[in-house]
Amino acid sequence: MEMEGLGPIRVSNEDREDGQPLSPIARLFHQPYSEDVYIIIIMGFNTPINPLVFKASLQHSLLKHPRFSSLQAVENDGQIRWVKTEVNLDNHVRVPVLDPNMESPDKFVEDYASNLSKTTINKSIPLWDVHLLNVKTSEAESTSIIRIHHSHGDGISLMSLLLSCSRKASDPEAPPTIPTIKRRNPCNSGGFLEFLLKLWWLVLLCWNTFVDVLLSLGTIFFLEDTKTPLKSTLPLEPTHRRFVHRTICLDDVKFVKNAMGTTINDVMVAITQAGLSCYLNRKYGEDKKDNQGVEGNNNNLPNNIRLRATLSVNLRPSAGIQAFDDMVRRDSKARWGNHIGFVLFPLKIALQDDPLCHVRDAKVSGDRKKASLEAKFSYFVAKLARFFPKYLTTKLSSCPSRITLYFSNVPGPEEEISYFGHPVTFIALSVYGLPTALIIHVVSYANKMKIILSVDENIIPDPHQLCDDLQNSLDLMKNAVITSTRADPKLYKYH
Repeated sequence: MEMEGLGPIRVSNEDREDGQPLSPIARLFHQPYSEDVYIIIIMGFNTPINPLVFKASLQHSLLKHPRFSSLQAVENDGQIRWVKTEVNLDNHVRVPVLDPNMESPDKFVEDYASNLSKTTINKSIPLWDVHLLNVKTSEAESTSIIRIHHSHGDGISLMSLLLSCSRKASDPEAPPTIPTIKRRNPCNSGGFLEFLLKLWWLVLLCWNTFVDVLLSLGTIFFLEDTKTPLKSTLPLEPTHRRFVHRTICLDDVKFVKNAMGTTINDVMVAITQAGLSCYLNRKYGEDKKDNQGVEGNNNNLPNNIRLRATLSVNLRPSAGIQAFDDMVRRDSKARWGNHIGFVLFPLKIALQDDPLCHVRDAKVSGDRKKASLEAKFSYFVAKLARFFPKYLTTKLSSCPSRITLYFSNVPGPEEEISYFGHPVTFIALSVYGLPTALIIHVVSYANKMKIILSVDENIIPDPHQLCDDLQNSLDLMKNAVITSTRADPKLYKYH
């Protein structure tokens, strides 16, 4: 049975990965403290799920990709390789019988996803499964939760695969538009001025890379973030997670972006910085109230908080989501898999009278990180780990627990889509299995933006409050832009 309008994924024989070793980054997801890292994709639909159609569609789409029909076997040389196997969909698709009149469907779905983080998938089968929840929530008529081991691929790869299995909601025969992102050329002036700019850019690149590499090495061996209510003391091991998400308006994000002349990623980092500042200020204020009997209503933040986010960076030559058929070709420059590096991004934790200061700070830090090879250095270190497995992999595995949070921004479909014939209302992507208390993912979908938190409840017991702080930060930035443009229309670039 094959869905009308949805053809099978095409993967030629030479593209099959039987016997191929895992990539350097994929191998890191099998090391101590990060060996059970799974990606969770939560999708809401505005119709009930038809399990028979869903399973038949998986047979003709997902299983055509070699990694989803392969085991990860450890060979005699210690290498982990992809090994082709037969897939029984009954081992991978779960359809629990649910009470349609349950008291709190939203809480049930949230708890269901959280309980998945307490479990792993048996390594005797391919490391993925799908859970179909036919229960109506405040956002959707039904929900699917797809769980995939991170060694299969990164967010860009999995979003590409999701789009290949989708069709436009407005046209069931048409594939969705692939989002395109053009990389900016910072030195495109022409003539002697262009030569000077390129020379200056090269000097900046060398200096920034040198500084970032030193800080990265320091973090691998000893440099740790400040202990705050968002971070536990070492050693921190992977624990079960709570997944919560909040929808914000993408047009509001673009409004601030255009006004400030930044990128969407800059704005989302600024929202994160502002939201965390507000959250931490409240937490430190509660401590003052408990310890002194007086609630701190003003600035309760300690000075010189070192709080960094590990940002994942797409290392493919082409930015953004790529067409799936292009990514699975052997000669592709945007190959499927884990082609990501990491940068340590400092977040300035402070209360600002002008919320747009957070946007300016994020832009300055973001522009500086773009003029650095830190992400490629992290990928190079991951490659080196195979030659020093006992020493370097141990250091790399403990490194995430020295950082306060992970942050990732994944572009999604530009228009509303249907997945296996089911119209999609939202897409939320997250991970679990990393030894850090807070992970933030940002995923765009049509005119919406999802902020997804993956938290260790032992450290962050109130993730919904943190979502409120993040959403409120965007509202404050939007209102600040409106107020500023009324005072001086030429002050900002918004149009």
